[in-house]
Amino acid sequence: MARRKKIYEGKAKILYEGPEPGTIVQYFKDDATAFNAEKKDVIDGKGVLNNRLSEFFMTGLNQIGVPTHFIRRLNMREQLVRSCEIIPLEVIVRNYAAGSMSKRLGIAEGTQLPRPIVEYCYKDDALGDPLVTEEHIAAFGWAGQQDMDDILSLALRVNDFMSGMMLAVGIRLIDFKIEIGRVYEGDFQRLIVADEISPDSCRLWDIETGQKLDKDVFRRDLGSLTDAYSEVARRLGVLPKSNVTKPTLIN
Repeated sequence: MARRKKIYEGKAKILYEGPEPGTIVQYFKDDATAFNAEKKDVIDGKGVLNNRLSEFFMTGLNQIGVPTHFIRRLNMREQLVRSCEIIPLEVIVRNYAAGSMSKRLGIAEGTQLPRPIVEYCYKDDALGDPLVTEEHIAAFGWAGQQDMDDILSLALRVNDFMSGMMLAVGIRLIDFKIEIGRVYEGDFQRLIVADEISPDSCRLWDIETGQKLDKDVFRRDLGSLTDAYSEVARRLGVLPKSNVTKPTLIN
């Protein structure tokens, strides 16, 4: 089998050249990082869970008309995605105060916000992905006004879809981040949801207990990350429920 050409390696994924023009193979690693990679570990099975969960969310978005880069899952750790030009922004949608918002504004974690708030961070690990305004985005040419309108619309549609899906299985969607890519079809450009959607990029709290089911488990040393991600997958029906009985021994 021909050796694949690596395009890029990030903290949680590796991108390879795809089998057809305009495609990329996205490989999910078991690496876990937090605090801009100051805290690191390898969590067995994390990549498999994120691959399956991201497939589930991206497929659902495609089905309701929210365009994504996802084409199909290839195996337990890889998926085929559409190549796109990533806009250098993290788009964050917050439904409840948590994390950096709570620290910046002095709002208690878990406080419901008056409405979903969309924030933007400039994608640059060396700078710590700083918060930026639409004025910065326009001034530095990262996205035009029409792009920003489309990004906001996509972000809020993803939020509606994800919030409803999580609520149905007893999980509160606190916040999440997505990345947006540009694809070109002739002279026509459109924006699509790219990268991944998984517990790595969302804050997910159990509605009844407040238990964290996302990467904060790793950030704050709250237990097993794979147990938390597996619980999300089980509730959504991505993984079978663990109700297998022990085999009976026959003499």
